[in-house]
Amino acid sequence: MPENLFFPFSAPAPVPLTPESIEQFLASREGRYPKETQSKYRQVMQRLYQQLGSQKQIGPTTLAEWRDQLLGEGAAPNTINAYLSVANAYLDHVGHRECQLTERVPVERQPSPELTRSEYLRLLSTARLLGKERLYLIIKGLVCTGLPLPELLTLTVETAQQGKVVCRVGGAKQLVRLPESLRAEFLSYAQREGRGTGLVFATRSGGPVDRANIHRELQQLCAEARVSPEKGTPRCMKKLYQSTRAGVENNVSLLIEQAMDRILEQEQLTIGWDA
Repeated sequence: MPENLFFPFSAPAPVPLTPESIEQFLASREGRYPKETQSKYRQVMQRLYQQLGSQKQIGPTTLAEWRDQLLGEGAAPNTINAYLSVANAYLDHVGHRECQLTERVPVERQPSPELTRSEYLRLLSTARLLGKERLYLIIKGLVCTGLPLPELLTLTVETAQQGKVVCRVGGAKQLVRLPESLRAEFLSYAQREGRGTGLVFATRSGGPVDRANIHRELQQLCAEARVSPEKGTPRCMKKLYQSTRAGVENNVSLLIEQAMDRILEQEQLTIGWDA
């Protein structure tokens, strides 16, 4: 290659951030998320806007610098990652992925506490006493199916009638069966709420239930049921589902082994070499 042949490199052009572009971005999300989530998106974008200098532009290093500043201020890694996710969504919306920051701040995960079956039943009993049927069914759905909370909150009457839910877990599709008793309770609840189609769990306006509200209700219920609030989370409820299922599978495996032993013992008595 000739020595004088030179290919100039140009850095990505900065992306302007204006109040108008923020509103256009938020408008593109309307109807896709609950109002509370939309409000959080607005707060993050306004905070980013205030963070930028007088030029109000996002360059290739802007989000990395913002991340470092938030870390220096002592912000939690989960909070920083949530902020960056919103900013990345904005950049995707305006068609400038080259300025995104996809590297997440590492989060140290502490082992979540174990929710016992007796505590789970106490939560159900307390929800019944307080007349919180929707919360009762959500707790039961989490523990009896292992579905993630977002998947459970988007369950429809039509899906409940079929008795099977197709969801994505870790990027892979998974078919989850609804136990018959739970399916019947879902449909009975939807019928009493006047919903013959659409979401089983919905707000008065028919929209999706906000996850933040469910988390708040779970914490309040834990206080009433004398259950540690750290255990009143969808993560702990999924762990209870997994441990219960593992226990059942172990029992089934033991029964299979015992049945095989009996078959072999009977054969030994009839045609064994030393019979």
